[in-house]
Amino acid sequence: DTDKSARKRSGEGASELSLSSRLDRKRLRKAAHKRPVDLTIGRASARYVRVTPMKARRVVDLVRGMDARDAITTLRFQPQRASRPARKVLESAVASLVDKRDKAGLNTDADALYVAEAYVDEGPTMKRFRPRAKGRADRILKRTSHITMVVRQTADADRRPRYLPGNAPGRRDERPGGRSGRGRLAGVVRPRGGDQPKSGRQQKSDKKGRTR
Repeated sequence: DTDKSARKRSGEGASELSLSSRLDRKRLRKAAHKRPVDLTIGRASARYVRVTPMKARRVVDLVRGMDARDAITTLRFQPQRASRPARKVLESAVASLVDKRDKAGLNTDADALYVAEAYVDEGPTMKRFRPRAKGRADRILKRTSHITMVVRQTADADRRPRYLPGNAPGRRDERPGGRSGRGRLAGVVRPRGGDQPKSGRQQKSDKKGRTR
């Protein structure tokens, strides 16, 4: 009896050791594949927001490159409906960065935070139908958006320049022949007052006056 109990104890101990060793190997594998934590970036996103991407991008473009505090204040007082979910995403990104740095024992300078990335992706579109005359049906598209914000902490010397909606790089009005540029090169100063070129109708009226 004593030998059987000793064997049972030895078997139980071996099984416990094997289980713990398996768990240790699993933890080591997870740690090997785990990405290093970046303590200078805070990221947050809101998915399936019931706002069209075009309307959400108008709001997100306002705060890209701004200080985090100024961006939150700007979004708080924007009249657009997409400003509320965008503000919540930005506050979540700031809180994520602060939480990561607190766990690592680092202090966070709130004045050094700025919106490094802000973009909106298109989500799935829900289709609805509305009855119309003569047995027809019109389709209603209810679009959704995925809003993503990235907050970064860096020194003032390394700060990115703030891009306002009017002078953001890559806009149509800065390209030659763009839609909003109306075929004119950006930066060309157009004459004003009496120096403006006359239209074809004005030139025709001038010719008629001279012939009379």
